[in-house]
Amino acid sequence: MPRSRRLPALLAVAGGVPLVEAAILTRIDFVSPRALAPQITAVWPYDTYHDLRWLFVYHNSWLTFALGLVAAVALRGALSVLLVLLSWPVQAPRPATGALVWRNLGVAALTAVIVTPFAALSVAASAVALSWYLFVSLGPMILLAPFLQRMAVVPRGWRGLPSAELFGWSLLDLVVLSVAGGLVWSAAPAWTPLVALAAGLCNGLLWHQTVRAALRPAHVRLPRVPAVPVVVALALAVPLVSQILAVPRSGTRDTFGPPVFSQPLAASVPYAVLLLAGHDSAYDGRPAADPRVRRYSYAGVDAGGRPLPYQALDTHQSLATSAERLAAQVDALHRRTGRPIALLGESEGAMVARTYLRDRPGSPVRALLMFSPLVRSGRAYYPPAEASSGWGIGAGWVLRAMFGFANRLGNGTSNPDEPFVRSLIDNAPFYRYQTMCPIPGVRVIAFLPTVSSVEAPPGPFTRIPVVEVPALHAGFLGRRMIADEMIGFLSGQNLDKPRTEYGVLQRLGAAWQAPPLTVTLNPAWRGQVPPGTKPFLQSQLCAPVS
Repeated sequence: MPRSRRLPALLAVAGGVPLVEAAILTRIDFVSPRALAPQITAVWPYDTYHDLRWLFVYHNSWLTFALGLVAAVALRGALSVLLVLLSWPVQAPRPATGALVWRNLGVAALTAVIVTPFAALSVAASAVALSWYLFVSLGPMILLAPFLQRMAVVPRGWRGLPSAELFGWSLLDLVVLSVAGGLVWSAAPAWTPLVALAAGLCNGLLWHQTVRAALRPAHVRLPRVPAVPVVVALALAVPLVSQILAVPRSGTRDTFGPPVFSQPLAASVPYAVLLLAGHDSAYDGRPAADPRVRRYSYAGVDAGGRPLPYQALDTHQSLATSAERLAAQVDALHRRTGRPIALLGESEGAMVARTYLRDRPGSPVRALLMFSPLVRSGRAYYPPAEASSGWGIGAGWVLRAMFGFANRLGNGTSNPDEPFVRSLIDNAPFYRYQTMCPIPGVRVIAFLPTVSSVEAPPGPFTRIPVVEVPALHAGFLGRRMIADEMIGFLSGQNLDKPRTEYGVLQRLGAAWQAPPLTVTLNPAWRGQVPPGTKPFLQSQLCAPVS
């Protein structure tokens, strides 16, 4: 192809493919995953990350998973060859097309293997709405990007270090994809394909520059060092090490101590308060400083109605079981104090409280404070281990292998089939759409860390007041300002403090989430949604569920 036509052809391919994906998603009114469209022509490994997230969510048998994986590798390799050929500088000697085909097919297969655990973690992030898994899945790919880009272009690219220029283009690619995803999601439906086209044109320019950067260095640093195997090993170690470090300490040493537990309750508070700690918390049985305050125990109560000490493993039980035990403890506290009850739950504790209030509309609870609730959890699915088919079956077994290996190395107990996790994904329509909704007769508020902004797709996610706090998940309940606001709410004040950056971060994070599984497609969920529900409805927030 003449030199004058190569760049236009490159831009046409790089921009046209995202345009088609965005147009299809817009046509079927599938809004949530539109931010993924620009990545379909991104440089390595974000292109494969795009493919595998779609595959891991939207396959319902081992056969469709295997066929989808082969097709993804073949199509990705072919598209990469085309983009590399169109990006190749005229003045540089080019290897035979056949050699580039085999090289890029090999890189596509290798990248699929490398990216598989990270794509599975993105599914886990959608299932339990924890940004921790999303960050762990994305971080290693930032490290891998310049190495894989070089391998697709030059022979023996697995040896030596990429140039600083190639590292720079790789980081710019991450920024471009994040911003492009936010813009594509924010655009009106009529403009969405055109914004995706513009994002694809940026991809084409990045291919143009990264191919040149990979070819440019005359001297490769550490040319004999097998850099790619070393970097791949380090990248794959990240999720395992992260899981090992997250293992809670054994024993029942108390890990949850908000000020309301250790200090007398203000006289202006008309409630008795029950405190619910989160996942992997522990409790040593100590009473609160104020008799009107009591800790919820995942292990239940003794013969005298006092909460029993519990260990981290007790928090792994199902939400239904935890809600049953909460019911007994709410009734006991209400009888003892004669006061209406306020529930203060953090993370899993918030979900236990929300499950309890779903099933017991006539309870004595009159206030609910949710700290770091799992916003829009249940957006992905994988069947139980004994199932032979079902949506996301491959992703489920990849997660089991990862957690199992990490548990062996670090003596952990978490796994993707523990009853708490299965509660979220088996009852996804409720937890995805009802967690942040008003409850008749109950004053409700949610305190959200800004990190939760990247846990769910942008758009409407709440119809209750929120206080958004610059913080990590479950990392701010002990702050004095938060304690004051909590007491203010319990004393009757109305609070609602959203932050401007929350919506911005939602859009920047949209490109890195797994596409949600539609609730009407999964037989396990179909009976929990009203008949006639549209399959790709952007948000069924607070709509009735069965």
